Amino acid sequence: MPTTPLATSVQPHAPALEWALLAVLATCWGASYTFIKIGVATIPPVTLIAARTLIAGLLLLAVLRLRGVRLPRDGATWRRFALQAGLNSVLPFTLIAWAERSVDAGLATILNSTSPIFIFLLGWGLGGAGKPTLQRLFGVGAGLAGICLIVGFEALQGLGHSLLAQLALVVAAVCYGCAAMFGRVFKGLDPMVPAAGSLLSGAALLVPASLAIDRPWTLAPSAASMLAVLALAVLSTALAFTIYFRLIKTLGPMSTSAQAYLRVPIGVTIGVVFLGETLAATAWIGLACVVVGVVAMTMPDTQLLRWGLRFLRGF
Repeated sequence: MPTTPLATSVQPHAPALEWALLAVLATCWGASYTFIKIGVATIPPVTLIAARTLIAGLLLLAVLRLRGVRLPRDGATWRRFALQAGLNSVLPFTLIAWAERSVDAGLATILNSTSPIFIFLLGWGLGGAGKPTLQRLFGVGAGLAGICLIVGFEALQGLGHSLLAQLALVVAAVCYGCAAMFGRVFKGLDPMVPAAGSLLSGAALLVPASLAIDRPWTLAPSAASMLAVLALAVLSTALAFTIYFRLIKTLGPMSTSAQAYLRVPIGVTIGVVFLGETLAATAWIGLACVVVGVVAMTMPDTQLLRWGLRFLRGF
């Protein structure tokens, strides 16, 4: 874990580009639940995630070569890459893929969107400069309330069924929370370097496991599953991880993890626009709750106070 205090709030003057990248990251990871659902229909979870990490890692490695950037060669950095891989890809990716074989996508989204809560609890336990405030506690609650409104409370009726799968999704959220905090050890590196290094480290663990457990040469995946793997690798992994490590440096772990709350409304919007899905009235209220929650968790306390005072002066 990093030895320096954890910054859990965004920089006061972070450029608009960082917020735009946060939305892109939420979109990439929000879409991953659909890709995984399609992929695991004909591809076992370990093989699906092994292919996802290997393709994404090789893609980023090729881009680094074109840019003339080399991966570190020291053992200490690669040990950190391996630990980051375990926290950010090997364990959570595999757990989510396994869970989505028996858990609905809506419930999976709710349970796996709780990583900011674990960031909050870890920050509370560590104390120091990154100690959370009541404002961020309010943000956590508002974000969860918004997610429930968007997906619909009927999705929670599945709680208690497939208990192991649901616990797996919660464990994956814990892993993401720990990964966001540990990711700050790569602050001095090009964001694409830890992304590529951690993915290649994860692939080095997952590919042998896939060969031993699933014997992928015996599988007959559908074209839809193959396309889902490709989308997972390029969009939800290679691109997303590059953005992720950049935001860990610029926004900090708490603000970066706030994209977990944006995954659901963005996913719903994609469904409305491209799949003709409809939204209940409560879903629109939920979208507002999510926005309020993200602002409360990511906006510096002093800035939010100034905004509040300006609003009051308007009356």
